[in-house]
Amino acid sequence: MMEGSDQEESSTMETTAANVKRAIQYWLDKSTIHITPRWILFTVLLSLFFLRIYLIQGYFIVAYGLGIFLLNNFIAFLSPLEDPSRPEDDGVGLPSTAKEGKEYRPFARRLPEFKFWMACTRGVGTSIVMTFFSVFDVPVFWPILLMYFGVLFFMTMKRQIAHMYKHRYVPISFGKSKYKDAGKERGEFGGGMAGSIGSGGNPSLVVVGG
Repeated sequence: MMEGSDQEESSTMETTAANVKRAIQYWLDKSTIHITPRWILFTVLLSLFFLRIYLIQGYFIVAYGLGIFLLNNFIAFLSPLEDPSRPEDDGVGLPSTAKEGKEYRPFARRLPEFKFWMACTRGVGTSIVMTFFSVFDVPVFWPILLMYFGVLFFMTMKRQIAHMYKHRYVPISFGKSKYKDAGKERGEFGGGMAGSIGSGGNPSLVVVGG
């Protein structure tokens, strides 16, 4: 009897965990197209984290670790999927000829936008949880950490910008040109001949005499 009840409990827990994972994945999939609300949520969480750090005046090492983590993800977000400085890389590369440069090729990132947001949000959430455990409150002199992070940020971004300038790429895809009223049909019947002779008023009869 005890073995049967234990198996039922474990099966129920596995089913519940699977349902929770499925629900989380469902809402994550629905949020992929809502870029602005997702980053607003990230900004709110990051603001709450720094507000907690300011109020309790501690966990500066956690804030420093979070800054390094976010910086690494940001560099991966700005970097191309195929590094042009390493010819052995395979995949969607940057244009290497004038003909390829004229073609529309969206910028393929090493870290896509959604995964970038997901990693940053998880990092901030984990950091907030860590501030509730005193074991992570290591006493440090925070101005030194802030200065070191500023130098690291400056040097890393300088190297990334130099890489972008050297290989002539911009980590932004504006997409193809969009034309006004593209795909819209006009006229009384919306046909391809809408707007032709006689479509604007009463139809006229043309008689050809022989």
